[in-house]
Amino acid sequence: MEQSTRRHFLKDFGLGAAAFSAAGSAPVDARQMPGEPVPGATRESAASTLMSIAAHPGDAFFAMGAPVAQHVHNGGRGVFLSLSLGEKGSATIPPEQYGPMQRDASERAAKMLGAQTAFLSYPDGEVPFKDESCFAVCDLIREFKPAVVVTHWRGSWHKDHRNCYRIVNDAIFYAGLPAIVRKLSAHNVNELYFAENWEDAKDFRADTYLDVTPVCERWLEASSAFPMWRGETGFRYNDYYRSMAIANGCLAQAGRAVALMSPPDQLVRHVHSL
Repeated sequence: MEQSTRRHFLKDFGLGAAAFSAAGSAPVDARQMPGEPVPGATRESAASTLMSIAAHPGDAFFAMGAPVAQHVHNGGRGVFLSLSLGEKGSATIPPEQYGPMQRDASERAAKMLGAQTAFLSYPDGEVPFKDESCFAVCDLIREFKPAVVVTHWRGSWHKDHRNCYRIVNDAIFYAGLPAIVRKLSAHNVNELYFAENWEDAKDFRADTYLDVTPVCERWLEASSAFPMWRGETGFRYNDYYRSMAIANGCLAQAGRAVALMSPPDQLVRHVHSL
């Protein structure tokens, strides 16, 4: 399969590190802005971190959990950050009860995958796009130091998802800018990806397929910690994500896979003459 394009199957994702980069070891462009993903970033050490940043705990695990699980399986570290607890997601359970249930499910699911959790306390349905929320995520990026971030695509009908997309993009910029003085020092995220999510499908165009065959069943089992996974809220998440793993596996010529989308600027290749 052609290696010069991101539409290839990343069988070596992680290698105990962050191996999303397909462009090899191209020199860093001196014009690169701090905080922007570095085109052609080289693979990190075995302790590199992949961070999923989602509006709600279910999104973090259902849409973004497989890449985290695969990264941990390959020797890296995984972190699930939820901007809210998704406490208003049940029609039958009051938010004051459902929120703690969601948090508990996240912690149990993360433990099953060998990952960590982090939470912000924005109200479900009211995740705000403002400097305060961007800097809150910036601070967590500086704390966990992810080489790769996976988050929502902007083409969503859900307000929280759209705001999460905007927050993460600004937070990555802020986190990598040394001139922005916070409690922790600056950290550059090498690569950013958007997860395939039935709620974020408008204009989503997959350009990267990730082999998650070794961790697929573990990821699905971890996701089952959430009551909504079994269709409690009316959507059959279990059937959808299991089926998509099979369908993407067919496209990737492997057992099970997930589809991801890159920011356009991350697809740029720097070719130097010999």
